Amino acid sequence: MQKTTPPLLRLIRLTQLLLHIVSGLLQSFFYPHFPQNIQRRMMQHWAVRFLSILNIRLHCHGKLPGLEIPRVLFAANHVSWLDVCVLMAACPTRFVAKAEIDHWPILGLLSRNAGTLFIQRAKRSDTLRINQQISEVLEKGERITVFPEGTTADGMQLNHFHASLLQSAVTADALLYPVAISYRNTAGNICLEAAYIEPSLVLSLQKILSQTCIDVELTFNEPIQCGMKNRRELARLSEHAIAKSLSLPIPHKGVEKLAGFPDK
Repeated sequence: MQKTTPPLLRLIRLTQLLLHIVSGLLQSFFYPHFPQNIQRRMMQHWAVRFLSILNIRLHCHGKLPGLEIPRVLFAANHVSWLDVCVLMAACPTRFVAKAEIDHWPILGLLSRNAGTLFIQRAKRSDTLRINQQISEVLEKGERITVFPEGTTADGMQLNHFHASLLQSAVTADALLYPVAISYRNTAGNICLEAAYIEPSLVLSLQKILSQTCIDVELTFNEPIQCGMKNRRELARLSEHAIAKSLSLPIPHKGVEKLAGFPDK
């Protein structure tokens, strides 16, 4: 039977986590004024401590892109809100997130100050704006992550990878790194408690705090040169690479959106 964290330890972890989030919020007000190298260190240090508080152990596989590579876009499968901290701890990056997160208490402000780009998924024309912003981020030499599934899964399956936000990688002639994320419990099985499938962030956090330990496997697949490919090719190539890394079936092909229309 899977062991759970004692209530007192959960309370201690929760208190530490809240204090750490407040610390991150305070740092985030100064964060935009530092050069990129200091920003990367700040982001990585904060994320590593965040995972440590929750006793989440990070295991990286594959070759991470070096700082000498100028334009890097990560395309990752999406399991949990923890994915953001996991990727920041391994390789500091900015993110594209749904606009609703911008209005979350505390975490919305923290994300905004850290340079997250917010997309209004219900607004079709917003994809063009976000792709332009992603291209500008890449041209400045910063890394950025998109989640082509557009929503979270429980880790036991992949959703169809949409192509709309990968147009920026083609425009900027970036290197696209497919990144596979998998959470495991102490028994070595897929940790369903880590998945964000609950409607409430509070319920999700309660499940994560109940775990004595979580192992997260982060696999950086071989990069894809984007300049000579179109966005749909990139979506399929990254989808196949991540499915193979996770030993999951490739999702059935959905209906692709026309250029300029967001994938939901």
